[in-house]
Amino acid sequence: MGFVYLLLILGFLLLLAGLRVIDQYERAVVLTLGKYTSTREPGLTWIFIGVQRILKVDMRIDTVDIPQQEVITKDNVTVGINAVVYFRVMNSEKAVLEIQDFKHSVALYAQATLRDVIGEVELDTLLSQRDKIAGDIKKVVDVATDPWGIDVQYIKMQDIELPADMKRVMAKQAEAERMRRAIIIQAEGEYTAADKLSQAAELLSGKPGGMSMRTLQTIEKINPDPSKTVLFALPIEFMEGMKTIANFMADKAKK
Repeated sequence: MGFVYLLLILGFLLLLAGLRVIDQYERAVVLTLGKYTSTREPGLTWIFIGVQRILKVDMRIDTVDIPQQEVITKDNVTVGINAVVYFRVMNSEKAVLEIQDFKHSVALYAQATLRDVIGEVELDTLLSQRDKIAGDIKKVVDVATDPWGIDVQYIKMQDIELPADMKRVMAKQAEAERMRRAIIIQAEGEYTAADKLSQAAELLSGKPGGMSMRTLQTIEKINPDPSKTVLFALPIEFMEGMKTIANFMADKAKK
């Protein structure tokens, strides 16, 4: 009788020891005597201790950093680039059985692909089409990791570090571009101002005494120092304009 109780106790302990809880975001790959037998879903499950073991796989989106790499572009410029890979496990059996360390492997493959892809583009393309190049890297890595049960969601290039001499050259180029734009804007403003002045002069010339009145207004605004004498050389047209204004005022007075 005591032997039966002992067996029952051992069986109860074995039952408790074999209980496992699988979280909602996990899948459990079961190996029986080293051979794959099943994949357990989330919840409470049981394995035969000593005969079976489970390997849990996180099915959530995971990230892996690609440390800064020195890469030579197609036009022989050395740049430092780091990136982040976002991926998730789609097939837990493949992720366990087909690759030893899928996370480390994804990082290494993405690092190698980054070097290859960027080596085929020029610096200007790299700076202006960063997202497109990251998408090209993602496509290559996604195809290569598909047999591992991995789905690469996207890859983001974070920083692009340029050589110091290249930074100085680009800064000078940007400054020259700003000066060019400033000169163009100033020239366009002067052209517009000259055009408006020409129209105003034409309009004033068409009015009797108009130019003369404008000249008088300009002289009035000068307001020189009382202790100094300012001489103005007035054109003959001014005198004729003043004569026209005087005649106009006289005719108006007679009426």
